[in-house]
Formats: sequence, structure tokens, C-alpha cells
Amino acid sequence: MSVNVLYRTSARATGGRDGRATTLDGALDVKLTTPKELGGPGGEGNNPEQLFATGYAACFLGAMKFVASQGGTAKVPTDATVTSTVGIGPRSEGGFGLEIALAIALPGVERTAAEELVAKAHQVCPYSNATRGNIDVKLSVV
Repeated sequence: MSVNVLYRTSARATGGRDGRATTLDGALDVKLTTPKELGGPGGEGNNPEQLFATGYAACFLGAMKFVASQGGTAKVPTDATVTSTVGIGPRSEGGFGLEIALAIALPGVERTAAEELVAKAHQVCPYSNATRGNIDVKLSVV
């Protein structure tokens, strides 16, 4: 499958989960800390799962707005939210795996219309497309 790339960015990590991650343009600079649950010190800093969760939530909300702009679905209210929960742990096949749940709130949108919008957004969201077939993503309209 080819992609007509319209935007590209690059980031560099040093020190692994207890290091630093920065975009090469300097717009993002994040101190990384391994959570206690994964054997790290926890404390100040972020981890890759938090970064993935925030990126997926923002991207999915953007995908819903895109779908709505194409017509035929409900409009996305200004107070809409996507809460992304990302879990990490050992896989039975070895290595580590992720699980993802997206809780989508579309205040004022009728449930059937909201579910239709979410389903269509899940087909166009780049994060959804990247995870499809690899990670089970649970969607819920709340």
C-alpha cells in the first residue's frame, strides 16, 4: 500500500525508557521515565505508552472531524473527547504487547449517529490503520 505523504516529522530518543525524546525540529522535548510497574523508578517524566495514548486520542478526534466534514454523519461537538487507554505487558508468545481502549464522548449526539461516526473514523484514522490486525482496539461511545 502506498501513501501520499503530506507531512513528515522525525524524533530521536536517547537512553531508552530512562532517557529523553525530542523531535528534530525542537518542538517537543520529553524526559522519559520507566514506570514502577515495569521495574523503573517512576516519578517525573513520561513513557512511550503515554505518548502513544495522547497521540492516538488526538488523532482519532481529528479523524472524526475529518469524517464529519465529508458529510453524511453527525457533526463533532466542540466538547467532544477521546480518552485513550494504553496497556503494556508480556505476550504469551514472547516479547511485549499493547492493548488499547478508546472511550469517545460526543455530547448531544444521538447514540446511533455517534457509533456510526466512530466506526467511520476508525477506518480512516492513521493510528487505527497502523494497529489494525496487530493490536485489538476496543472502541466505546460513552
